[in-house]
Amino acid sequence: MIGAILGDIIGSPYEFDQGNKTKDFPLFPPQATYTDDSVMTLAVAQAFLDAAPGMSDDAIQALLAQRMRAFGKAFPHAGYGGRFRLWLEDPGMGPYGSYGNGSAMRVSSVAWMFDTLDAVRHAARLSAQVTHNHPEGIKGAEATASAIFLARTGASKQEITSYIREQFGYPLLRTCDEIRPTYHHVESCQETVPEAITAFLEGSSFEDVIRTAVSLGGDCDTLTAIAGSIAEGFYGVPENLAAECKNRLPPQLRTTLEAFLQRYR
Repeated sequence: MIGAILGDIIGSPYEFDQGNKTKDFPLFPPQATYTDDSVMTLAVAQAFLDAAPGMSDDAIQALLAQRMRAFGKAFPHAGYGGRFRLWLEDPGMGPYGSYGNGSAMRVSSVAWMFDTLDAVRHAARLSAQVTHNHPEGIKGAEATASAIFLARTGASKQEITSYIREQFGYPLLRTCDEIRPTYHHVESCQETVPEAITAFLEGSSFEDVIRTAVSLGGDCDTLTAIAGSIAEGFYGVPENLAAECKNRLPPQLRTTLEAFLQRYR
Protein backbone atom coordinates (compact mmCIF):
# COMPACT_ATOMS: atom_id res chain seq x y z
CA MET A 1 0.00 0.00 0.00
CA ILE A 2 2.98 2.31 0.54
CA GLY A 3 3.73 1.86 -3.17
CA ALA A 4 0.32 3.24 -4.10
CA ILE A 5 0.68 6.24 -1.80
CA LEU A 6 4.19 7.01 -3.03
CA GLY A 7 2.96 6.76 -6.61
CA ASP A 8 0.21 9.23 -5.80
CA ILE A 9 2.55 11.70 -4.09
CA ILE A 10 5.31 11.48 -6.69
CA GLY A 11 2.89 11.63 -9.61
CA SER A 12 0.78 14.48 -8.21
CA PRO A 13 2.78 17.42 -9.66
CA TYR A 14 2.45 15.98 -13.16
CA GLU A 15 -1.29 15.25 -13.23
CA PHE A 16 -3.32 16.72 -16.10
CA ASP A 17 -0.39 16.27 -18.50
CA GLN A 18 1.80 18.77 -16.67
CA GLY A 19 5.00 16.73 -17.02
CA ASN A 20 7.35 16.54 -19.98
CA LYS A 21 7.18 12.74 -20.39
CA THR A 22 10.64 11.99 -19.10
CA LYS A 23 11.98 9.68 -16.41
CA ASP A 24 14.39 12.39 -15.30
CA PHE A 25 12.57 14.45 -12.67
CA PRO A 26 12.84 15.15 -8.91
CA LEU A 27 10.88 12.61 -6.88
CA PHE A 28 9.73 15.05 -4.22
CA PRO A 29 9.49 18.64 -5.45
CA PRO A 30 7.77 21.08 -3.06
CA GLN A 31 4.37 20.62 -4.71
CA ALA A 32 4.37 16.82 -4.39
CA THR A 33 1.57 15.81 -2.01
CA TYR A 34 -0.97 13.12 -1.28
CA THR A 35 -4.32 13.41 -3.07
CA ASP A 36 -7.69 11.67 -3.06
CA ASP A 37 -5.90 8.53 -4.29
CA SER A 38 -4.08 8.15 -0.97
CA VAL A 39 -7.07 9.21 1.13
CA MET A 40 -9.35 6.61 -0.44
CA THR A 41 -6.65 3.92 -0.46
CA LEU A 42 -6.38 4.35 3.29
CA ALA A 43 -10.15 4.58 3.76
CA VAL A 44 -10.58 1.20 2.07
CA ALA A 45 -7.79 -0.24 4.21
CA GLN A 46 -9.43 1.12 7.36
CA ALA A 47 -12.76 -0.46 6.43
CA PHE A 48 -11.22 -3.89 6.01
CA LEU A 49 -9.16 -3.44 9.19
CA ASP A 50 -12.42 -2.73 11.04
CA ALA A 51 -14.44 -5.52 9.43
CA ALA A 52 -15.40 -8.30 11.81
CA PRO A 53 -14.79 -11.95 10.90
CA GLY A 54 -17.76 -13.47 9.11
CA MET A 55 -19.25 -10.13 8.14
CA SER A 56 -21.63 -10.32 5.20
CA ASP A 57 -20.80 -8.71 1.87
CA ASP A 58 -23.57 -6.15 2.39
CA ALA A 59 -22.19 -5.23 5.81
CA ILE A 60 -18.66 -4.90 4.44
CA GLN A 61 -19.87 -2.61 1.67
CA ALA A 62 -21.80 -0.50 4.16
CA LEU A 63 -18.61 -0.22 6.22
CA LEU A 64 -16.60 0.68 3.12
CA ALA A 65 -19.04 3.46 2.26
CA GLN A 66 -19.00 4.71 5.84
CA ARG A 67 -15.21 4.85 6.08
CA MET A 68 -14.80 6.38 2.62
CA ARG A 69 -17.27 9.14 3.46
CA ALA A 70 -15.64 9.74 6.84
CA PHE A 71 -12.18 10.06 5.32
CA GLY A 72 -13.59 12.26 2.55
CA LYS A 73 -15.14 14.55 5.15
CA ALA A 74 -11.85 14.71 7.06
CA PHE A 75 -9.91 15.59 3.89
CA PRO A 76 -12.39 17.54 1.75
CA HIS A 77 -9.80 19.25 -0.46
CA ALA A 78 -7.91 16.20 -1.70
CA GLY A 79 -9.09 16.56 -5.30
CA TYR A 80 -12.10 14.29 -5.72
CA GLY A 81 -13.88 13.94 -9.04
CA GLY A 82 -17.29 15.51 -9.52
CA ARG A 83 -19.60 12.51 -9.22
CA PHE A 84 -17.51 10.93 -6.49
CA ARG A 85 -17.69 14.15 -4.49
CA LEU A 86 -21.48 14.08 -4.80
CA TRP A 87 -21.42 10.49 -3.52
CA LEU A 88 -19.20 11.49 -0.60
CA GLU A 89 -21.59 14.25 0.39
CA ASP A 90 -24.82 12.26 0.02
CA PRO A 91 -25.10 9.25 2.37
CA GLY A 92 -28.20 8.12 0.52
CA MET A 93 -26.48 7.91 -2.86
CA GLY A 94 -25.60 4.43 -4.10
CA PRO A 95 -23.19 3.27 -6.77
CA TYR A 96 -23.40 5.27 -9.96
CA GLY A 97 -22.10 3.04 -12.74
CA SER A 98 -18.61 4.51 -12.90
CA TYR A 99 -15.75 2.90 -14.80
CA GLY A 100 -13.31 5.52 -13.57
CA ASN A 101 -9.85 4.54 -12.43
CA GLY A 102 -10.64 5.38 -8.80
CA SER A 103 -11.66 1.79 -8.17
CA ALA A 104 -8.19 0.58 -9.16
CA MET A 105 -6.15 3.23 -7.38
CA ARG A 106 -7.76 2.58 -3.97
CA VAL A 107 -7.71 -1.24 -3.96
CA SER A 108 -4.11 -2.11 -3.06
CA SER A 109 -4.62 -3.02 0.60
CA VAL A 110 -6.83 -6.02 -0.15
CA ALA A 111 -4.02 -7.73 -2.05
CA TRP A 112 -2.08 -7.93 1.24
CA MET A 113 -5.01 -8.65 3.55
CA PHE A 114 -6.20 -11.92 1.99
CA ASP A 115 -4.37 -15.17 1.42
CA THR A 116 -5.86 -16.49 -1.82
CA LEU A 117 -6.38 -14.96 -5.23
CA ASP A 118 -10.10 -15.70 -5.11
CA ALA A 119 -10.45 -13.90 -1.78
CA VAL A 120 -8.44 -10.94 -3.05
CA ARG A 121 -10.60 -10.64 -6.15
CA HIS A 122 -13.77 -10.88 -4.08
CA ALA A 123 -12.64 -8.12 -1.72
CA ALA A 124 -11.55 -5.97 -4.68
CA ARG A 125 -14.98 -6.42 -6.23
CA LEU A 126 -16.69 -5.32 -3.02
CA SER A 127 -14.46 -2.26 -2.73
CA ALA A 128 -15.25 -1.21 -6.29
CA GLN A 129 -18.98 -1.83 -6.27
CA VAL A 130 -19.84 0.74 -3.60
CA THR A 131 -19.33 3.39 -6.30
CA HIS A 132 -17.77 1.92 -9.44
CA ASN A 133 -20.22 -0.84 -10.28
CA HIS A 134 -19.71 -0.67 -14.05
CA PRO A 135 -18.08 -3.92 -15.29
CA GLU A 136 -14.96 -2.00 -16.37
CA GLY A 137 -14.68 -0.34 -12.95
CA ILE A 138 -14.90 -3.71 -11.23
CA LYS A 139 -12.47 -5.28 -13.70
CA GLY A 140 -9.90 -2.56 -13.13
CA ALA A 141 -9.97 -3.08 -9.37
CA GLU A 142 -9.78 -6.87 -9.65
CA ALA A 143 -6.96 -6.75 -12.19
CA THR A 144 -4.90 -4.38 -10.07
CA ALA A 145 -5.40 -6.37 -6.88
CA SER A 146 -4.63 -9.61 -8.71
CA ALA A 147 -1.39 -8.23 -10.11
CA ILE A 148 -0.29 -7.07 -6.65
CA PHE A 149 -1.14 -10.42 -5.07
CA LEU A 150 0.71 -12.35 -7.76
CA ALA A 151 3.70 -10.02 -7.47
CA ARG A 152 3.93 -10.37 -3.70
CA THR A 153 3.56 -14.15 -3.79
CA GLY A 154 6.44 -14.77 -6.16
CA ALA A 155 4.92 -14.83 -9.63
CA SER A 156 7.18 -13.81 -12.50
CA LYS A 157 6.35 -10.88 -14.72
CA GLN A 158 5.47 -13.30 -17.51
CA GLU A 159 3.09 -15.16 -15.21
CA ILE A 160 1.47 -11.90 -14.17
CA THR A 161 1.14 -10.84 -17.80
CA SER A 162 -0.46 -14.14 -18.78
CA TYR A 163 -2.95 -14.03 -15.91
CA ILE A 164 -4.02 -10.46 -16.62
CA ARG A 165 -4.46 -11.19 -20.31
CA GLU A 166 -6.42 -14.39 -19.76
CA GLN A 167 -8.60 -13.25 -16.88
CA PHE A 168 -9.26 -9.62 -17.74
CA GLY A 169 -8.67 -9.28 -21.46
CA TYR A 170 -6.14 -6.46 -21.24
CA PRO A 171 -3.85 -7.26 -24.20
CA LEU A 172 -0.72 -5.54 -22.80
CA LEU A 173 0.79 -5.49 -26.27
CA ARG A 174 2.08 -1.92 -26.46
CA THR A 175 5.40 -0.85 -24.97
CA CYS A 176 5.77 2.32 -22.93
CA ASP A 177 7.59 3.89 -25.88
CA GLU A 178 4.52 3.19 -27.99
CA ILE A 179 2.09 4.46 -25.35
CA ARG A 180 3.94 7.63 -24.38
CA PRO A 181 3.67 9.89 -27.47
CA THR A 182 -0.12 10.02 -27.67
CA TYR A 183 -1.14 9.18 -24.11
CA HIS A 184 -3.14 11.93 -22.44
CA HIS A 185 -5.17 12.63 -19.32
CA VAL A 186 -7.95 10.05 -19.15
CA GLU A 187 -9.67 8.74 -16.04
CA SER A 188 -11.15 5.41 -17.13
CA CYS A 189 -9.96 2.05 -15.86
CA GLN A 190 -9.68 0.71 -19.37
CA GLU A 191 -7.22 3.44 -20.37
CA THR A 192 -5.27 3.58 -17.11
CA VAL A 193 -4.91 0.09 -15.65
CA PRO A 194 -3.23 -1.55 -18.70
CA GLU A 195 -0.80 1.36 -19.01
CA ALA A 196 0.05 1.18 -15.31
CA ILE A 197 0.64 -2.56 -15.54
CA THR A 198 2.87 -2.00 -18.58
CA ALA A 199 4.93 0.55 -16.63
CA PHE A 200 5.39 -2.06 -13.90
CA LEU A 201 6.35 -4.74 -16.40
CA GLU A 202 9.00 -2.54 -18.03
CA GLY A 203 10.47 -1.13 -14.83
CA SER A 204 13.65 -2.61 -13.42
CA SER A 205 13.22 -1.57 -9.77
CA PHE A 206 10.60 0.07 -7.58
CA GLU A 207 11.90 3.54 -8.34
CA ASP A 208 12.27 2.80 -12.04
CA VAL A 209 8.62 1.68 -12.21
CA ILE A 210 7.59 4.96 -10.59
CA ARG A 211 9.67 6.99 -13.02
CA THR A 212 8.42 4.99 -15.99
CA ALA A 213 4.79 5.52 -14.98
CA VAL A 214 5.25 9.26 -14.50
CA SER A 215 6.93 9.48 -17.90
CA LEU A 216 3.75 8.28 -19.61
CA GLY A 217 1.84 11.39 -18.55
CA GLY A 218 -1.95 11.38 -18.38
CA ASP A 219 -3.69 11.02 -15.02
CA CYS A 220 -0.26 10.76 -13.54
CA ASP A 221 -0.95 10.41 -9.82
CA THR A 222 -3.48 7.62 -10.31
CA LEU A 223 -1.49 5.84 -13.02
CA THR A 224 1.61 5.91 -10.84
CA ALA A 225 -0.32 4.85 -7.74
CA ILE A 226 -1.50 1.73 -9.57
CA ALA A 227 1.94 0.97 -11.00
CA GLY A 228 3.60 1.63 -7.65
CA SER A 229 1.21 -0.66 -5.81
CA ILE A 230 2.20 -3.57 -8.06
CA ALA A 231 5.90 -2.67 -7.94
CA GLU A 232 5.81 -2.78 -4.14
CA GLY A 233 4.61 -6.37 -4.25
CA PHE A 234 7.35 -7.37 -6.69
CA TYR A 235 10.36 -5.32 -5.52
CA GLY A 236 9.47 -3.99 -2.10
CA VAL A 237 9.92 -0.31 -1.26
CA PRO A 238 13.32 1.18 -0.35
CA GLU A 239 13.41 2.23 3.28
CA ASN A 240 14.19 5.86 2.51
CA LEU A 241 11.15 6.13 0.23
CA ALA A 242 8.91 4.39 2.76
CA ALA A 243 10.03 6.87 5.41
CA GLU A 244 9.37 9.77 3.06
CA CYS A 245 5.88 8.41 2.41
CA LYS A 246 5.02 8.32 6.12
CA ASN A 247 6.47 11.77 6.74
CA ARG A 248 4.25 13.30 4.04
CA LEU A 249 0.99 11.99 5.48
CA PRO A 250 -1.07 13.80 8.14
CA PRO A 251 -1.55 11.98 11.48
CA GLN A 252 -4.94 10.36 10.73
CA LEU A 253 -3.74 8.84 7.48
CA ARG A 254 -0.41 7.81 8.97
CA THR A 255 -2.23 6.06 11.84
CA THR A 256 -4.20 3.92 9.40
CA LEU A 257 -1.07 3.13 7.42
CA GLU A 258 0.82 2.08 10.54
CA ALA A 259 -2.08 -0.11 11.72
CA PHE A 260 -2.15 -1.81 8.34
CA LEU A 261 1.62 -2.36 8.29
CA GLN A 262 1.65 -3.78 11.80
CA ARG A 263 -0.98 -6.36 10.92
CA TYR A 264 -0.04 -7.32 7.37
CA ARG A 265 3.66 -6.72 6.83
